[in-house]
Amino acid sequence: MEIIKYSEEWKLKWDEFVINSNNGTMFHLQKFFDYHTPGKFKFDHLIFLRNNKIAALLPGKLTNGIYESPIGASYGSIVTGDIKFAEAMEIVTALLEYGRKNNIKEFELTPAPMIYEKYQNQNLEFAMRWLGFSYKLHYISSAIKLGRDDDYLLRFTPTTRRNVRKTFRIKELRVEINERYDEFYPILVENKAKHDAKPTHSYEDLLRLKELMPDNLKLFMIYLGSKPIGGSLMFFANKSVALCFYNMMLYEYAEYKPMHRIMYDVVNYATENGYSYVDIGVSQDTKAENPMTPSMSLIEFKEQFDAKTIMRNTFHIRL
Repeated sequence: MEIIKYSEEWKLKWDEFVINSNNGTMFHLQKFFDYHTPGKFKFDHLIFLRNNKIAALLPGKLTNGIYESPIGASYGSIVTGDIKFAEAMEIVTALLEYGRKNNIKEFELTPAPMIYEKYQNQNLEFAMRWLGFSYKLHYISSAIKLGRDDDYLLRFTPTTRRNVRKTFRIKELRVEINERYDEFYPILVENKAKHDAKPTHSYEDLLRLKELMPDNLKLFMIYLGSKPIGGSLMFFANKSVALCFYNMMLYEYAEYKPMHRIMYDVVNYATENGYSYVDIGVSQDTKAENPMTPSMSLIEFKEQFDAKTIMRNTFHIRL
């Protein structure tokens, strides 16, 4: 197996491999990386070849001897098909040999959680652990398992069910799927400011992402009359998982339970469109010294919708 550096001539084949892979997401696509301002990152993506055909991919960046994946994305690490264990061993072995030959001192890889896989398969994870990778970080994330035959409202807590039903009795309250990022972004900025934070994406970033990946982004906005009071920006990361990237509301309208209603609509949409999970994202206390510190209030909010814990793990090895 040979590993080569990515170049633009591989772009279409790279994205085709990700789309047809077992564990790839929109965050692994070259089309996704194109939203970044030119020059912001100098990527060092790697392609694993067997007989001149792609066997695996690794997006990332090499900085001061440390190879990190992802960079400029939510999820990274090695993208493969539904591989057998021997092939997983071959891929990881090839990566480690490549690292030693090219003076890479460390690898730090954060894959998408297992729910993002078409066929859940931990061959690659075990091969990494067997060949010397250890865990560096664990983040607690939450996801709702979807099923077409489920009455998912009954899986919400009793209080949440009542809140959702109340929203249907408020005639002025409605949810729309639209592209009013101009209405959503000020709410996003205001929410983040309450936690002394800024959005991951600029307004221009979101418009660029929507332009590049129109089928992967959907904006659920909730209105009271003509007033936008909240929204959820969904990233449909692959055919299995819909990711709530931003869930935001105007707190002065909290009595109308806009997030309860939006989560109902999001789960409904994802279920009807054949997704297996709604990922509501990580729940860490960003102000804590230890980055793994869980945010209990955020976790409990997500559990109202029958969300279960999934872990987002970071693998690390020093060569």
